[in-house]
Amino acid sequence: MMPHSNPSIKKQVYDRISYLGTASKADLLNVFPLTSSSMTRLLDEMTTQQLIVVSGLGSSTGGRKPILFQTNPQYRYILGLEISRIYSSLGLYDMHLNPLSMTRWEMDRSMSPELLVTHVTNSAKEFLSEHGLSSKDVLGMGIGAVGPLDQGKGIILEPEYFPSPSWSHVPICDMLEERLHIPVKLDNGANTALIGEHWALRNQDYQHILYVHAGVTIRSAMMSGGQIVRGAVDTEGAVGQMIIQTNGPRLHGKGNYGALEAFVSVPSLEERVRTQLKIGRSSVLAGIPAERVNFTTLTEALVQGDALVKEQFAETAAYLGIGLANLINALHPECVILGGPLVGAHQLVFETSVEVAKKNTYHYPEYSPVFTQGRLKEEALATGAAVMLLHEWEGE
Repeated sequence: MMPHSNPSIKKQVYDRISYLGTASKADLLNVFPLTSSSMTRLLDEMTTQQLIVVSGLGSSTGGRKPILFQTNPQYRYILGLEISRIYSSLGLYDMHLNPLSMTRWEMDRSMSPELLVTHVTNSAKEFLSEHGLSSKDVLGMGIGAVGPLDQGKGIILEPEYFPSPSWSHVPICDMLEERLHIPVKLDNGANTALIGEHWALRNQDYQHILYVHAGVTIRSAMMSGGQIVRGAVDTEGAVGQMIIQTNGPRLHGKGNYGALEAFVSVPSLEERVRTQLKIGRSSVLAGIPAERVNFTTLTEALVQGDALVKEQFAETAAYLGIGLANLINALHPECVILGGPLVGAHQLVFETSVEVAKKNTYHYPEYSPVFTQGRLKEEALATGAAVMLLHEWEGE
């Protein structure tokens, strides 16, 4: 596991250059309490180590044009792994977080932790071979996974709704470190998705961001002052237990009565459509076996314009909007990022949930956060896991 410590001044300067893309010495002196000569020595040292490279000259303000520095994208490489309920994915990235290779696996009943680790190990080695790299060229691997987690020990605890029943108390970091001989760090997927989107949106300089992932369950993460907000325990899925209807239904007999996930989740959507079909509602799905009415067939019917399915997606989106309004009124983000299979299924879901959220936001339109599906979208979680690893890296 990667250790935690306060970053050195060199790492802080590196991170600042990385965040800005390019930076001059003057840009850095505006942020860090170093003398001009000390900054010059530090930049010379980092250039000699090939941590940074000269990228060109900036605009002149009357004198000589300033030298611009950027981080060296080929200094090392990073692996980012997503472990989710529907699929898992692995990416290899350079130090600018450009994806070099990507692959994905379906998380069916056969996908045990041991099998996924084997797939990840083989694919990581193939990626490195394709690009002429060895494990010494890799800083490490970041993992964003479904919680709950023991982040410090690198263990996936007891996630619900995994197709394979063997995902319980899985020491995923130790398993991958033993196979790949690189540092591995774990965080929950909502956090890494938010870290990834924050990186992709860094030119907007958002400091307070809410991320909500709507899929098999509802997962969320919050960033304040540019930092992930963490509680006493890892409960990324707790937002799904927000009660929006007193004495309402439960999802599969678990959780709170009237909880958000009983109205906004893939299982609840599937269950509602099956119920409507049983009472004879007209649909392109009428007549097919109940077990075949799943999220895939629902999204296909939605694209075809099926009235029943469109109605149920719209209802799901409206309830999502109510949940969003509750979170926005409590947390006051400046930006709200919506992700996950439900939101990505059709523009109807995003537009309806945002409309309902705005109508129920206190002091709207005076207070009006930006709503977006982000830039990375389904790649946010794996990319964010790589960004997390880069942030945790202590430098050399």
